[in-house]
Amino acid sequence: MTTFLIGLVILIVGGALYGGLCQRVFRPDDRKTPAYERGDGVDFVPMPKWKNALINLLNIAGTGPILGPIQGILFGPIAFLTIPIGCVIGGAVHDYFSGMVSLREGGIQMPEMVRRNMGKAVHGLYTVFVSLVLFLVGVVFIYTPGDIAATQVFGFGGTAGEASTWIIYGVIFVYYLIATLFPIDKIIGRIYPIFGAILLVSAVGIFTMLLIGGYPLLNLWDPWVLGGFDFGAYFTSERFIPAFFVTVACGILSGFHSTQITLVTRTLQHEKEGRFTFYNMMIIEGFIAMVWAAGAMAMIGLGAEHAGITMQMTDSGWAYFAQIGDAVQKISATSVVGVICRNMLGPVGGIIAIIGVIILPITSGDTALRSLRLILSDALHIRQDSRVKRILLAVPIFAVVFVVLIWAKVDANGFNTIWRYFGWSNQTLSIFALSSILIWFLQHDRKRYFWIPLIPLVFYSFITCAYILNARIGLSLPYGLSIAIGVLFAVLVAVAAFRVGNRQQHPEE
Repeated sequence: MTTFLIGLVILIVGGALYGGLCQRVFRPDDRKTPAYERGDGVDFVPMPKWKNALINLLNIAGTGPILGPIQGILFGPIAFLTIPIGCVIGGAVHDYFSGMVSLREGGIQMPEMVRRNMGKAVHGLYTVFVSLVLFLVGVVFIYTPGDIAATQVFGFGGTAGEASTWIIYGVIFVYYLIATLFPIDKIIGRIYPIFGAILLVSAVGIFTMLLIGGYPLLNLWDPWVLGGFDFGAYFTSERFIPAFFVTVACGILSGFHSTQITLVTRTLQHEKEGRFTFYNMMIIEGFIAMVWAAGAMAMIGLGAEHAGITMQMTDSGWAYFAQIGDAVQKISATSVVGVICRNMLGPVGGIIAIIGVIILPITSGDTALRSLRLILSDALHIRQDSRVKRILLAVPIFAVVFVVLIWAKVDANGFNTIWRYFGWSNQTLSIFALSSILIWFLQHDRKRYFWIPLIPLVFYSFITCAYILNARIGLSLPYGLSIAIGVLFAVLVAVAAFRVGNRQQHPEE
């Protein structure tokens, strides 16, 4: 428990200090924000600070800060330190400056930010890449909340052959379509505060039970064995570097966030709201990741015989097992959510917490598809000021999403394939955003603070490259060779960013 609490102190105190530094470096002022300069009643709409913050939190917090930590904690208690440190100097930095640069530049989307800072060639690559990622987010975030709702709330089987599965998917699908088409303050701005309250109550409830419930949590200095599971052996065999940092994506750093944050830059009323809305909401996401990581470790410590989880080796590797009826059966990481909620919060509180978990991906999926519509509208030069134009662009997107969703559900390996590539591509997106931020620093009188975006840029360039080279879903190259190439790639990315950034110095705003 001590290591977990130390991690929380790092997250809260470190976030307050580093967030203050980031704000001083950017120097927000009193100029008009895009919500007023470009107000259109659809996407550029002034909204209150608290509402923007909740919308941003729900936009960025999909299933990543829950399912990622549930799997990432298998690497051991070191996760209680790497999550908060990475969140403070990596994820929150990425989110804050992605939002603030977009805000300062008129509420531009990430493809335009990449074009302005990195040129047309990289912009074209990024537009294709981010469109595919947002599309996959839409599919994944219909699939996962639909399955959790079917199996954990309604008690259905959640199989492709059950009509209930497709009815639940259909309800989520229709909501996404409505949220994508209507003005942001009419749908998202009105219901997100309710969703946000459920989310926060769920996380705080589990955190409270961790403190008072006497659940077993390992410290960094303890033997790394709990409930019969050897965390140390998993740490070594599964390659903590780079695998952990791809597994625990959204709790530490996520490139997907930059695509969502730029939506909120169009509704901020003042630049000084950026720290609370962007940086601090990522710190809260880090807290959510810490809570679910600790919850999963606690359940492993209890074991299946005490309504927890037992880890067992299977033909495909370590898997979660829980007591179901009279037998201990294999369960998915999604089902672990239900075990944690019901054990810690009881039947009623558990259902409320599960609803919060279902809300997370839904409130990321809708804005992901909204972002995709806006990105494609910019690329195709299709104005979005009328409902007819929005429908004409949204319908083809949703038609393809539904086709891929059917394939992912029917094919035995369909969803696993989508999820694995989504996890890696999500982290790879951050390289574009962090490179753009570094270049913006170099060109806007912030050169002496280059190290702030450089640290996460170099680290995640290395992580994503080494992972895809070594992973089974990638090239399956030897581990040592993958690490060496990853280091070289990180150096080349940093050098390229510095070369571009030093070409031209812009006068201070």
